[in-house]
Amino acid sequence: MVHGVLAAVRPQTVRQANLSMVLDQLRRRGPQSRSALVEATGLTRTAIGGLVAELVELGLVVEEAPQRDGTPGRPSPVARVDGEHVGVLAVEIGVDELTVGVVALDGTVVRKRRVARLRDRISLPEVVADIVASADELGCREPVTDGRRLVGIGVAVPGLVRSEGLVVAVAPNMRWFEVDFARRLQTALALALPVVVGNDADLGALAEATFGVRADHMVFVSGEVGVGGSVIAGGAKISGRNGFAGEFGHMPVNPSGHRCSCGSIGCWETEVGERALLRRAGLDVDGGVPAVDELMERVDAGDRVALAALEEEGRWLGIGIAGLVNAFDPDVVVLGALLDRILPHVRASMEAELAERGIHSLERSVPVVGAAFGRDATLMGAAELAFGPLLADPATA
Repeated sequence: MVHGVLAAVRPQTVRQANLSMVLDQLRRRGPQSRSALVEATGLTRTAIGGLVAELVELGLVVEEAPQRDGTPGRPSPVARVDGEHVGVLAVEIGVDELTVGVVALDGTVVRKRRVARLRDRISLPEVVADIVASADELGCREPVTDGRRLVGIGVAVPGLVRSEGLVVAVAPNMRWFEVDFARRLQTALALALPVVVGNDADLGALAEATFGVRADHMVFVSGEVGVGGSVIAGGAKISGRNGFAGEFGHMPVNPSGHRCSCGSIGCWETEVGERALLRRAGLDVDGGVPAVDELMERVDAGDRVALAALEEEGRWLGIGIAGLVNAFDPDVVVLGALLDRILPHVRASMEAELAERGIHSLERSVPVVGAAFGRDATLMGAAELAFGPLLADPATA
């Protein structure tokens, strides 16, 4: 009897996996012909035809008439991800900014609202209220927006998230501790959609590894008020026992340094990131985005204090990155958020430290690049998190 149950389940499980594989190929590699999908997946042409047809019926894929290229034989139809019928609500919570967007299955950011936030407006009720207000302005009062059916809500937070993706264990710069955030937001939005929460740097890394720099071995570092990161090794995220790996901002780098928001002294984020940069430039450390904008204007005007602040930022950035490179041996280091913005101005001093602190007997050069998605890297990662259940089982669309 048990064998009969397994025999009945197995074909459906295989089909689910194959649907997921075909959809993943189209999302990662772009439009492909059936012939190309056969080659990429190893499935038969008949199987690919049936899977693509099912994905089309589910509103996840569109097949378009092929264009003749002059080669003999009948050309194969081209399949691409359908960006018109399914989407998610993606949220990026920052200390200084809040971003809410509708993201289609093909990765298009359909609509987005990015608003500056006051530093004293970081309590849980205030943040939830601001997300609801932004979602309302984007027209997300129902689970269908502009004909797109929303299938989930993904949220990126600057803190440690428990592995089930529902509870924020601690977000030091938001002063949140053991916050049941997913449940609170789901109740407030009243959209009857699942809410899942992830660490902002982890989600930025997810977006970049999958659709941006596309690296199997990558260190991602994101810095605004705090500094976080993520490590991709062999195509998989290193999570740690509790899912808290990647808190690079709290690596101790300066025993005689400043007190950190986490309670320790000399953490990396006390030497790099927004507050450290503004402190060195003589600007309000809690000035947020406007203060950073002022700093960059001074840099463009050749202000010596602002330029010196960036040079010192680059030095400490290089010190930390050198340690990460030596520890994880990545193909590439990707910088997101503020660190991406200032990279052209800190590269010289950063690379000088990298050259000095690398393992000199090893012949290797690890490039440090800005995020391919720029400021939207974390938002795109939040969207990918929300799409997770659908991508694992497209038949649930």
